[in-house]
Amino acid sequence: MPLLRAVVVVILTTLATATTAHAGKPRWQTMRLPPAMPSADDRGNAEVAGARIFYAVYGKGDPVILLHGGLGNSEHFGFQLPALVDRFQVITIDSRGQGRSTNDTTTITYDVMATDVIAVMDKLAIKRASIVGWSDGGEIALKLGIAFPDRVDRLFVFGASYETQSTRRRGSPSATFALYSSKCRSDYERMSISGRPYNALVRDLLPLWRGPSGITKDQLRGIKAPVMIADGDHDEVIVLEQVIEMAKLIPNAQLRVFGDTSHFALWQDPENFNKAVVDFLTVSSPLVRTERAP
Repeated sequence: MPLLRAVVVVILTTLATATTAHAGKPRWQTMRLPPAMPSADDRGNAEVAGARIFYAVYGKGDPVILLHGGLGNSEHFGFQLPALVDRFQVITIDSRGQGRSTNDTTTITYDVMATDVIAVMDKLAIKRASIVGWSDGGEIALKLGIAFPDRVDRLFVFGASYETQSTRRRGSPSATFALYSSKCRSDYERMSISGRPYNALVRDLLPLWRGPSGITKDQLRGIKAPVMIADGDHDEVIVLEQVIEMAKLIPNAQLRVFGDTSHFALWQDPENFNKAVVDFLTVSSPLVRTERAP
């Protein structure tokens, strides 16, 4: 473990001495909710075996798909879109059963949601795209890299893991997760066209978080796309040591740990988060390389 800690120290985005306090709290215990998204250039739905998967398209350029966290929706990338839209064609997707997307009776899994992303790509005639995934969106990104290697260019995976042992047990929700949950509920009640109550969606997604993701070490070793594995140094639910292990297992992976942030670094420190995403998507040489795990 000392080697892992040393790696973390080297690659922290923000030095500990630069920690910013908000109302007497460290930044990782605070939240900045994202601003509203601008009007999309195009929006629609991909029909997938009884489900309607909502998407929106912004800008022109190489395609980049943004995948949100569990219970959320694509408008949660309000901080990120302005940094990307002048460089890329950005496609945002509401995952199955969430936001403005619907579900039939299909059990929601990361594999199913990965095929939903492919359906959106097919509808938009996108052969290959880079993926930026947060939390559940990161799990979907990994599934895409494993099952559809010919459809992905680069994967930026934030706040994801590959086995339940990497998820911390917690009692009462942290203040950050409580605020996130409240926002997800209000967004869902405003956006959803499914007619299903929010608590039913929570029940649908609980097995994803409590059971295995179905991603093995051998599958991680087989991912061919360039990958950025990233997390906050105070993630409330992901064990940082396994994030580091994932970056070692994937052959063409880089590792980024954002200092003084949590599972919500993209809201807490959007400036550094966005720079890391843009650099990864545009810079050909790696920012940080890690040794592969045995």
